[in-house]
Amino acid sequence: MSYILAIDQGTSSTKTLIFDAAAKVVARGSVPLKTHFLEGGFVEQDPMAIYENVLDSVAACTSDFKARGGDLSQLKACGISNQRETFVVWDKDGNPLHNAVVWQCKRSVQVCERLRQQGLEEVIREKTGLIADPYFSGTKLIWLYENDDRVRAAIDKGEAYFGTVDTWLLFKLTSGLQYYTDYTNASRTLFFNLSDLNWDRALLARFNFSKLNLPKVKPSSAYFGHSDFEGLLDKEIAIMGMIGDSHAAAFGEGCFTPGSAKATLGTGSSIMMNIGSEPKASKTGMISTICWSTEERVDYAMEGVIVTCGATIEWLKNDLGLFKDSRETEAMATAVTGNNGVYIVPAFSGLGAPHWDMSRKASVNGLTFDCNKNHVVRAALESVAYQVKDVIVAMEHDSGIELAQLMVDGGLTANNFVMQFLCDLLNRTIVNIGIPDVSALGAAYMAGLKSGVYKNLEHLQKLNTDKTFISPQPNEQVFLDYQGWQEVIRRTASA
Repeated sequence: MSYILAIDQGTSSTKTLIFDAAAKVVARGSVPLKTHFLEGGFVEQDPMAIYENVLDSVAACTSDFKARGGDLSQLKACGISNQRETFVVWDKDGNPLHNAVVWQCKRSVQVCERLRQQGLEEVIREKTGLIADPYFSGTKLIWLYENDDRVRAAIDKGEAYFGTVDTWLLFKLTSGLQYYTDYTNASRTLFFNLSDLNWDRALLARFNFSKLNLPKVKPSSAYFGHSDFEGLLDKEIAIMGMIGDSHAAAFGEGCFTPGSAKATLGTGSSIMMNIGSEPKASKTGMISTICWSTEERVDYAMEGVIVTCGATIEWLKNDLGLFKDSRETEAMATAVTGNNGVYIVPAFSGLGAPHWDMSRKASVNGLTFDCNKNHVVRAALESVAYQVKDVIVAMEHDSGIELAQLMVDGGLTANNFVMQFLCDLLNRTIVNIGIPDVSALGAAYMAGLKSGVYKNLEHLQKLNTDKTFISPQPNEQVFLDYQGWQEVIRRTASA
């Protein structure tokens, strides 16, 4: 028997799972992680707490494995997926120079505005596929350089080491011997050139980071080093997969060909579509990025971020009290015939891709006396599908590639009304893999490919075949409703 240890280091917790050669979960462990939400939109985590959180999660998982009769000597490799844009800066002795700056942090809003005023955003987009936004690591490191004397001095002396969470964990797990990242994590920093797959020295110079130490970049499925996880394992195992969590989800879902896409439907949504072997620029608010990579190939993607999906349903429950359990919403939506002209634009924190209208406010539109709470709930559920449709249309326009099928994961996939409505609206098959920890699965696939536990992509496609397929049904009304959504979006746009 051969097993893969998969670590999914997320923002709120670290989950560790052990997968067998059939890609089935045989053990798991999960430990919550504290995040510091500070004044001014600053969001940080303790770098050492992240590392210790990973060790605690691995300990819980391996204990579960042994309790089930598992033999740790049969672990063949480890794969790591991670919260993508969160980063750490440390000195030559491996000591953090500052807390980890989390992807949610907004400290660099003014930095981004300055870069736009300097005309750098188009250069950034052309080279990195990204936009000047606080979401990405680079602008927040600029803020640190300008506001933290210790960080600035270390960078100017060439003694500062930068890494996203994957790199930080690898460095610690190997006692500082290995300093690597993978293409997906590198592609989220604002420092990485998508075309030549290397750090962009011209951009780094513009940011005053010419002396910044950066990890060597490898494909996601590659040899990164060995670790015994501070003695938690009887012997060292090879770390053979590192990949950003959304990219890991796309790989775990099976986005192996151009036109295949995944949508994670949670509080918000990340939609990523494989666009093949060449990067393509977006003119409609999409991000160009690496989808996933092995030593044999690199696949690119377009990504759209929706700010609010499931959060709308939580608002209806917690703040308006329209129902007690979100599972009630499916029956409420189907209790009425159509939406009766009611639309919810869920711009509670602005409207994301492809609109990027972050000053817009949320609105409920079309209410009349013959509407009831079921119409409002239905409008909220429909808003999820409409936003996904907006992103897919933009991706198809920018890439010239039609959506083949959409793989879905996340809590909202349990709502049959949302799934069928989205399926009819896209007029494409929707596939639900039915695995909650799909990022960990993607990391396991990456490590398993390199270690030989999984032979190739064709082998992966034969695993986890217990999927749910949803087929579109003839439904002309859904397209009329979508036209109504587009009209509401135009009418309520910010001035």
